Amino acid sequence: MSDFHQSGAITTLHRLGSPNLESLEAELEKVAAIRPVALVLPCLYAELETPAMPQIAEELRQVRYLREVVVALGRASEEQFSQARGFFGQLPQKTTLIWIDGSRMQGILREMEEKGLTVGPDGKGRSAWLAYGYVLGRAECDVIALHDCDIVSYRRELLARLVYPVANPKLVFEFCKGYYSRVTDRLHGRATRLLVTPLVRALQRMVGQQPFLMFMDSFRYPLAGEFAMIADLARVNRIPGDWGLEVGVLAEVYRNVAPGRVCQADLSDAYEHKHQALSAEDPKKGLMRMAVDITKSILRTLAEEGVPISDGLLKSLPVTYLRTAREIMARYQSDAYINSLIFDQHEEGQAVEAFARAVRLASDEYLSDPVGLPLIPTWNRAVAAIPDVFDRLLAAVEKDNA
Repeated sequence: MSDFHQSGAITTLHRLGSPNLESLEAELEKVAAIRPVALVLPCLYAELETPAMPQIAEELRQVRYLREVVVALGRASEEQFSQARGFFGQLPQKTTLIWIDGSRMQGILREMEEKGLTVGPDGKGRSAWLAYGYVLGRAECDVIALHDCDIVSYRRELLARLVYPVANPKLVFEFCKGYYSRVTDRLHGRATRLLVTPLVRALQRMVGQQPFLMFMDSFRYPLAGEFAMIADLARVNRIPGDWGLEVGVLAEVYRNVAPGRVCQADLSDAYEHKHQALSAEDPKKGLMRMAVDITKSILRTLAEEGVPISDGLLKSLPVTYLRTAREIMARYQSDAYINSLIFDQHEEGQAVEAFARAVRLASDEYLSDPVGLPLIPTWNRAVAAIPDVFDRLLAAVEKDNA
């Protein structure tokens, strides 16, 4: 994206001028000596069999500023875990796999539950949380980056631009969120374009310019799965266990970090990963499930900020969302046409109507249970409940990798 406009509550770091990957990596190699960087990869075993993961591994082989790579491997048998160790063993960095489904890790999770710590269901949130715990337990890295493992168009520039704002001591940022243009021959990113942005703006119409909503509306791609943070932030952030992970992380950052220390960085010219099915008729699958969880996460964060979430507001919300989404959809239609992109007005309209149903379902679920599924607790609380939890986590991972 070629503009340099600054808007909203946070700093936007654009891609300007010629590519500068070599310069960024040279600086990162210097600063990594005093601010070591860890990369967390929440990964399903099935993703190792896609074209994306070999491409990511090939690019990571060329990265010299990483202190370590931590792979949180989910849905893997013992044989598959062994095969994954061989795959990631090709990386030159110190690389450790956390076997989420292994008996040692499952035993630690059961004990946490017995101590009253809600560790959430199996999923990306729990995997990221465990990987953060491992990095914190080793206490060797000051910066933790995370990105998805299904990025077909992955280039190592993405990682450098994600890490640089937090790792470089000349800057003041504690958290960096990635963004990028999701465009091929058409516009992608439906959940961001047609759900999150119009939902946030609909709520602004209804409850006014609440600081949290202004914060959320500042992000160009709030559902991006790429972010970097200082290690201390990973210690005090809670993590959602459902599909509201990305929005939930931003809510925790809003609570724990001053806006002046939060930024978003343009990571790449092209970004392509798997596209979720809409599953318009099944709210427990695909983008519909994501839409329900995201809506509930935003409503609960507003409630925590003291905004009254009344029955009347929730009954009006789907209607206000629908109007706002249709207005925004018309803007995207014009944007697509001037760039000679495919734009299926019927398909986009169906997505908006499906998301309106998801907003209604989320509103009903919120009314029936305003508290909902507890967030995975901070690692500070986990240590308070189980003082040697880091030692036990590290020992379990070491034995699994032996």
